[in-house]
Amino acid sequence: MSEDPTMSAGAPIKVFLLDDHEVVRRGLRDLLDAEPDITVVGAAGTAEQALARGPALRPDVAVLDVRLPDSDGITVCRELRSRMPGLACLMLTSFDDEDALLDAIMAGASGYVLKQIKGTDLVSAVRTVATGQSMLDPATTARLMHSLRDPESAKAPEDARLAALSEREQAVLDLIGEGLTNRQIAKQLYLSEKTVKNHISRLLGKLGVERRVQAAVIAAQVHEHDAGK
Repeated sequence: MSEDPTMSAGAPIKVFLLDDHEVVRRGLRDLLDAEPDITVVGAAGTAEQALARGPALRPDVAVLDVRLPDSDGITVCRELRSRMPGLACLMLTSFDDEDALLDAIMAGASGYVLKQIKGTDLVSAVRTVATGQSMLDPATTARLMHSLRDPESAKAPEDARLAALSEREQAVLDLIGEGLTNRQIAKQLYLSEKTVKNHISRLLGKLGVERRVQAAVIAAQVHEHDAGK
């Protein structure tokens, strides 16, 4: 059992599980319920069950299997987050699938881990996304975008959304795509960190996304599109 005193105080993290294999669900429940600061409030074996049960349980984190017999975890992530915007979704899969990773990010998932992950690392991942952090940093996402050479993946986002950005917001977006932190962006653009945070909040709103990592994907798409001209 792993210890994390910073997460032990207050109410436990409520987790909902979705996996079509009963053995996996039981294993995940036993693993997470063994932690003093985490409680599993429910589980499902199909997307239909997850969408029916999940919202009523009001979980903080949903651990979702990507591949399901009746749908997929990414669709479930998108649907659950439309009903519970504060929900953190951690995608769990047996396959290292770049397309699924990108789809998960754009669906608003907070993290994406392989089922081969160690139990202690999965517990840490649940704690991390529960605090609002991402298990995918912008640099990793940007590198992934650059590694994709399929022309379809390099299509630019809607021009209208990008056109709405100010010159400064565009510069911040470009640096997010390069994986820079707020502090590094502030130093490069000669701004305060607070100003950078304000720019990021505004550009996320204009782009219609909620997470910094989603903006990093868009920045990488723009870079790929421009490079292909």
